[in-house]
Amino acid sequence: MNTSIVFVGGGNMATSLISGLRNADWAGERITVVEPDEAKGQQLGADYGVNAVSNADSQSLNADVIVLAVKPQMMREVCQGLVEPLADRRPLIVSIAAGVPIAGLRQWLGAEHAYVRCMPNTPSLIGAGATGLYAEDGVTDAQRDLADSILETAGMTAWVADESLLDAVTATSGSGPAYFFAFMEAMQAGAVELGLDEATARQLVLHTALGAARMAIESGDDPATLREKVTSPGGTTAAALEQYAAGDLNALVARAMQAAAGRADSLATELLDK
Repeated sequence: MNTSIVFVGGGNMATSLISGLRNADWAGERITVVEPDEAKGQQLGADYGVNAVSNADSQSLNADVIVLAVKPQMMREVCQGLVEPLADRRPLIVSIAAGVPIAGLRQWLGAEHAYVRCMPNTPSLIGAGATGLYAEDGVTDAQRDLADSILETAGMTAWVADESLLDAVTATSGSGPAYFFAFMEAMQAGAVELGLDEATARQLVLHTALGAARMAIESGDDPATLREKVTSPGGTTAAALEQYAAGDLNALVARAMQAAAGRADSLATELLDK
């Protein structure tokens, strides 16, 4: 791949994408990471064979794609520092910072660039991520394909037609891993209460979660069908599911996701108002 990419920020999510790109045979010399922490940058260079610099200047930012991979609260300052080095260049700008709308990026970095905003999740760190993407109107089909090829090295990708839908993505896949972790935590505690030791409970819960996820992905059946297949009338699974129904699990999950989406929207407003 001859495309040159610069990552502004060398944190966990940038590292996961760099790892994915290298595993997908992207040339290390075509990847640069701008990381102020020189020790971290040197480690990334040593681990993945990429270029590492501590400052963003016109030379280091001479690339086809700039991936903004800094914390949301740092984005305004970082973007303002990129304005001059990018004054004569029009790379594709890909942001993986949660909650930072394109309106903010255009305000801080400039309206002349093409922007793609992404919402990856933490399983991207092991190549099993789920990322939602949105491209503004000025992004070409080739640029969309390029952004997709970068993010899909960390897992599956899904495009949304409206930027506001990234709040729904945040509430679904962005925050979603924590929902499953919380459920596994509760199951493990329940197993211990029933008499299993901690280690056995943990292994049974984790592998049950893994097996269920694989069945849902590989079988082609929807979750409702899979649930029905393992639920015999009057059996043990039915007894458990009756308790979920009594507690209105569907409504509880819906409220939780609505809260996450609402918070994502308010965080974006806070970032723009600062």
